[in-house]
Amino acid sequence: MAKQQRRPPLRPTKPTPQPTSARASRAGNAAPPHVAADRSAPPPPPAPQRRSTYFEAVALYERGLAALQRHAYAEAANLLESVLRQYPEEKELHERVRLYLNICERQATQRQAAPQTIDERLYAATLAINGGQYDQAIAHLRLVRDEDPDNDHAIYMLAVAHAQRDEHAEAVAHLERAIALNPENRALARNDPDLEPLHDDEAFRAALEAPPILRSAGAKRPFKSRTGR
Repeated sequence: MAKQQRRPPLRPTKPTPQPTSARASRAGNAAPPHVAADRSAPPPPPAPQRRSTYFEAVALYERGLAALQRHAYAEAANLLESVLRQYPEEKELHERVRLYLNICERQATQRQAAPQTIDERLYAATLAINGGQYDQAIAHLRLVRDEDPDNDHAIYMLAVAHAQRDEHAEAVAHLERAIALNPENRALARNDPDLEPLHDDEAFRAALEAPPILRSAGAKRPFKSRTGR
């Protein structure tokens, strides 16, 4: 009987590696072409010079944003309004200020209840003045004055509301009181466009003149700071 021949076991064949295209390899590893600088291009324009008051306005604006982030909408509106009043020349900043004032206004309209606190009434009065509703603003501000007679901010806003209604005597009287409580209101009134109806009033011009320094040994009641509210 013939012996059966054994076949050697089949071994798996390895795939033959495909040659990589030399052109593709060179394309993949090629460095980006060097772009020569255009020496004929004009130099960039110099940065615009900022006024010294710009940085003061920005600092006040940032305080308003910080109050807005805390959801203290009344405080934020008062600070942002101060940017418009104290720095009328910063027109570019005013656009952003009005944007955030609109946010504060939308938040206020979502509140159905009438303002109860001093800050809420000041905020409501600010919105009323911005909307030309001076009777409503005066009503809110009188409630603040009744609760806090030395609130110079509320009294100053009363001067603004009466000035816009062409009630010069009432406006000047409130302005004089606001300046007596806080002399900073004198400088604020000089540049406040909302008091423009009073510019031809002699009593108004007299209120803006700095009084002579009184040398007295008696102690004076400290003025209330605007930043404390």
